[in-house]
Amino acid sequence: MKLTVNKEQIIEGLQKAAAIIPAKAGAAYLRSIWLKADEGSLAVMSTDANIEFTGRYPAETSQPGLIGVQGRAFVDLVRQLPTGVLNLTLDEASGNLLLEQGRRVYKLPVSGSEWFQNFSEFPAENAVTWSGDFLQDVLDKVGFCISDDDAMDAIACLCMKPGENGHIDVCGLNGHQFALVSFTHDELAARLPAEGMLIQKKYLQDIKKWLGVDEIELNITDKRLYLRSLDGAETLSLPRAAYEYPDYNIFMSKLADEGVSAMTLDRKEGMDALGRILIFNTESDRCTYMDLSENEARLSAQGQDVGSASESLEVTYRGDISRIAFPTRNLLDVLGHFVSGKIDMLLTGTEGPCGIRGAEDPDYTVIIMPMKVSETTYYSEEDV
Repeated sequence: MKLTVNKEQIIEGLQKAAAIIPAKAGAAYLRSIWLKADEGSLAVMSTDANIEFTGRYPAETSQPGLIGVQGRAFVDLVRQLPTGVLNLTLDEASGNLLLEQGRRVYKLPVSGSEWFQNFSEFPAENAVTWSGDFLQDVLDKVGFCISDDDAMDAIACLCMKPGENGHIDVCGLNGHQFALVSFTHDELAARLPAEGMLIQKKYLQDIKKWLGVDEIELNITDKRLYLRSLDGAETLSLPRAAYEYPDYNIFMSKLADEGVSAMTLDRKEGMDALGRILIFNTESDRCTYMDLSENEARLSAQGQDVGSASESLEVTYRGDISRIAFPTRNLLDVLGHFVSGKIDMLLTGTEGPCGIRGAEDPDYTVIIMPMKVSETTYYSEEDV
């Protein structure tokens, strides 16, 4: 293998490839970034045995070939080199890769092509075009509500489910919080299976690192989700999870029941107050108490060792619930994912789901479960 390539044309792809390599991997195949030189291009490939990344970049190839290099070390070296032309040559005698730039010469051990396992090809037929920027926003709005525990099966996954007339729900659930983004995309809805598509949370960060603001192509097979840049230069694929997602319409429908209490408050004022209340939370008492009246919500917290806090927020409230409690940090996190100036909180009960919406966040709902208020004023999520 022998080729010439510009550092600035491959460094971003190399960093994306390195991000996928597992920190600890016994197999040389998984520790490697694979370099494949063809006429006019250099392909950069990496995998953790589940996610696969392929990037193809312009290069002047005088001798084609395929080798694997120790991924993280190779990327660190290229990253620290000055901008300019890199010469890559496989030294047949020593079996090393020679990387040369001006008077700089580096020798790196390689893995032979016999260790390489073919990557999945992007299925071009019926591919769907989508906004990478919009997908990034959807992942941000939903991902924080997905369980971090892989043992939780379906609720450790993002769910993307089609509905009627091109409608799509993207949601995440962790047992005490739920987030739902809805939008319309006729072509994507037609490609999604009726039962929906599940992607494990542990892969979402890799998608977000790969995504840009440009449009992308997306396709789905029975086993995998494929994402590709619109110019075809980069492809990311990852496995679909085969779990059955809970029926979230059961608790979403509760928000429309008669008798639901509704409170509207200023989002920024609420977040500022919660941030101060949080100082007075302890490990055993992690919540904000809310005492509600028609025009006021009185927020309070009391920690045995840190003192107590009480703040009053001007709100618009109608309903029968006079007192409710929420985990402070969780509620603060939820409000931080909205952009609306005013937030509506739909309270279905002191221990029932609370829906949060905002006029400037169309088709976005987050549900948070209150914490149980016991007679001894201690709070627990055990019964939520």
